Amino acid sequence: MSSYKPEGLLLETAENKQHMRSAAALQEACLTNKTLEARAVVCDSEHNLVVDLGIMRGVIPREEGALGIIDGTAKDIAIISRVNKAVCFKVLSLEADSSGKPIAILSRRLAQEECRQSYLAKLRSGDVIPARVTHLEPFGAFVDIGCGIPSLIPIDSISVSRIMHPKDRFRCGQDIYAVVRSIDEAGRICLSHKELLGTWAQNSIFFAPGQTVAGIIRSVEEYGVFVELAPNLAGLAELKEDVAAGQHASVYIKSLIPEKMKVKLIIVDSFEVNNYTPTFSYFITEGHIDRFQYSPDCCSKVVETVFE
Repeated sequence: MSSYKPEGLLLETAENKQHMRSAAALQEACLTNKTLEARAVVCDSEHNLVVDLGIMRGVIPREEGALGIIDGTAKDIAIISRVNKAVCFKVLSLEADSSGKPIAILSRRLAQEECRQSYLAKLRSGDVIPARVTHLEPFGAFVDIGCGIPSLIPIDSISVSRIMHPKDRFRCGQDIYAVVRSIDEAGRICLSHKELLGTWAQNSIFFAPGQTVAGIIRSVEEYGVFVELAPNLAGLAELKEDVAAGQHASVYIKSLIPEKMKVKLIIVDSFEVNNYTPTFSYFITEGHIDRFQYSPDCCSKVVETVFE
């Protein structure tokens, strides 16, 4: 696994804490070009980040706040949004402020540049990587793939079972895995997630006709109700009054038809659930995928992802 992790994962490590114990330890981090983490506590009116190092105050000047700030390809929200969160940085120098108190000058940009050159630039389509969810939009989930560098998982790549919003699957701050879907000419990485949640056969093996199981109603159509049994497995239930997308349900499994990738269901009951936290399990968490085939071999319709 890469040493370039999403922001926040270094914060409580013994090595990171060791470098915050004294000015000499910070100076050593400066001389050895070490990447450290601490919590940003203030963003001033000029968009310089103030970082709490414990033994002294650290400052990340605006132009050192993120990749792209200098050339205008990144907006200042990339800096402002870090307040009260962990930030990674390199120590540029130890100085004294106007009152004579020690202060560390830091650079988040340099930590991100090293991550991009030493880690992200070496990735290729099909590589499985760790990520941390940073924020959710209707069109997809933004994740940190190393040192605060963002990437996007489009909503249709989150799971096979369709969702109305990424919040149906993720929570901000959640640590997940993703697979590199594509890399454009500018080096921007787009991710996918559904290939790591298993095939139709891998998911359906946990269910059998005659069982009554838990599900989530994902959509209500004229011809039936789609119910999610697992993030990569949904079935079609007969229409039932007073059901709505987002409700939880107990469903009776009539049949599983692998050659058609179908699960036929009957809704026993549906109800609202408050404060629901989505959960899921991974079938793949590391390595590389050349091809993912969701559909069973016995199915005439082939559903697959080819990573090129």
